[in-house]
Amino acid sequence: MQLIGMLDSPYVRRTAISLRMLGIPFEHRSLSVFRNFDEIQRINPMVKAPTLVLDDGSFLTESNLIIDWAESRSERPALMPTSAADRQRALRLTGMAIAVSEKAVQIVYEGKRHADKRDGGWLDRVRGQLRAACGLLERELDGVDGWLFGESPGQADVSIAVAWGFTQLVASDVVSTSSYPRLAAFSARAEQHPDFAALPPV
Repeated sequence: MQLIGMLDSPYVRRTAISLRMLGIPFEHRSLSVFRNFDEIQRINPMVKAPTLVLDDGSFLTESNLIIDWAESRSERPALMPTSAADRQRALRLTGMAIAVSEKAVQIVYEGKRHADKRDGGWLDRVRGQLRAACGLLERELDGVDGWLFGESPGQADVSIAVAWGFTQLVASDVVSTSSYPRLAAFSARAEQHPDFAALPPV
């Protein structure tokens, strides 16, 4: 099994960490959708990362769907809580984290446009959305000094830490550690976990 994509992508990295936590073996191929477009296109004509190439030669795309597939095949505990209330909260927090990733990615792509083609008003809106999502997570982490749902990290922990780490690679001028200290501290703790440390973003 092969996971295609670079770990500086929050979607690829959350997928890779989740697969590792679930005990799903895979080979990571660090291919860029920009620099290695043709090579990825031969694997997945849609040229999307992450792409998980299965043992039968078929492939899956989209981090949420790949992780769902992995959950169904893992013998390890699920990364989502089992109780209804905790699962609802975990889904809510994971959704916020994915929004952080999405808005940071939008800032990156807007920056790739020629300066005279950039939409300043739209970019200001995206920055505001990124700050809002980080602010929501900052409040949710008040009083949290370990993992969110038990003694080991779950999907909400993974998604939050990976998303924050990505913002610090590409948008630290928009969301600084000083403005979101709980989020920064939570993510720093997560990065010390062996499954995070084994799959660094750079």
